[in-house]
Amino acid sequence: MSSFEWLHRGTSEIFPNQTKSDNPEENLEQRILQSDRPLRIKLGIDPTGTDIHLGHSIPFRKLRAFQDAGHTAVVIIGDFTAQVGDPTGKSEVRRQLTKEQVQENANTYLEQLKPILDFDTPGRLEIRYNSEWLSQLDLAKIQELLATMTVGQMLAKEGFSERYNQEKPIFLHEFLYPLMQGYDSVAIDSDVELGGTDQKFNIAVGRDLQRHFNKRPQFGLLLPILLGTDGVQKMSKSLNNYVGLQEDALSMYSKLEKTPDALLKDYFELLTNIDLDTLPDNPRESQKLLGITVTSQFHGKDAALQAKQTAESIVLKGGAGNQDSVPEYSLKDVTFPAKIFYILSASGLCKSSGEGRRQIQGGAVRLDGERVTDVNQTFDSPEDLQGKVLQVGKKKFIRLVE
Repeated sequence: MSSFEWLHRGTSEIFPNQTKSDNPEENLEQRILQSDRPLRIKLGIDPTGTDIHLGHSIPFRKLRAFQDAGHTAVVIIGDFTAQVGDPTGKSEVRRQLTKEQVQENANTYLEQLKPILDFDTPGRLEIRYNSEWLSQLDLAKIQELLATMTVGQMLAKEGFSERYNQEKPIFLHEFLYPLMQGYDSVAIDSDVELGGTDQKFNIAVGRDLQRHFNKRPQFGLLLPILLGTDGVQKMSKSLNNYVGLQEDALSMYSKLEKTPDALLKDYFELLTNIDLDTLPDNPRESQKLLGITVTSQFHGKDAALQAKQTAESIVLKGGAGNQDSVPEYSLKDVTFPAKIFYILSASGLCKSSGEGRRQIQGGAVRLDGERVTDVNQTFDSPEDLQGKVLQVGKKKFIRLVE
């Protein structure tokens, strides 16, 4: 087993990467071996929201691997750039946030990252805010940054090119984003920058700016974009195919133990340290192992095992029978759009819509293991609920079918 397996596991691309070269400018392994100091590993985040899901956790897991190998993680909170908004992959201009909104989001982000990163070992973590240097740039320095790139190069960036061709507005301040993110690499003397595969352009800008300012260019290390629990689209809260880091243990386990078979290898590779050659042959056992392993990372082993037991008691009807023994309720007589409290009443799980509302407000209602918190949650069609388990308390549950 290579001593650099931790570096390459789950990595989509390292650039530049002349694997047969002994030149530390072309080969990251050689830079690691020949460096007389810990490398500085950059990961920037723009706290434009408050929730982190497992897809977001992938670069932070790689950052932890660098920490464990003795290097310094430099997490850059984009409190300045978040007020511009990363245009990557966006079909329209991003909403600009206030400084106060960004700071509040940043505090929430860091709290969620504590189970992943090493916050305690001296010298292993720096948390920097890019307003420290970006807010100090004068017009002359901004002009110098702008002069390092042409409009044609900017329009070659995915997202910009699509919007330009579709005649959608591109605002000049958006052109500043990759330059400001790249300047972060100059400011903190980055040796390696981590990011998703959609961040290659921005990371390459950082390399170019380091050269411009006579600094040693960083390596770019790109990581896959995680598909969501639907197995179709990338993990996203808006698509409801996500597993949030702040979710309770039962919700987290319940989602992960339903991971589609085709995604299991990727999930194990990107979200755990388990040797892939040791995975169970039975996909169902792999699903359970994934659920326990990932849930343990954020809630501890005891909570993960309790979540597994609770989930099985729901699905297996108190431990007897199998999934087919879960009573079914047909939605054919329900008029859609339908509110969740009405379905609770119509199905007999609650005696009335009022009781359904009270049970939701009390936190007793779950849909496929995830707690329902919105008493007015509405479903547009029976397809939205097909096959899902609706539960009230610990003993009352049904499977919804069309």
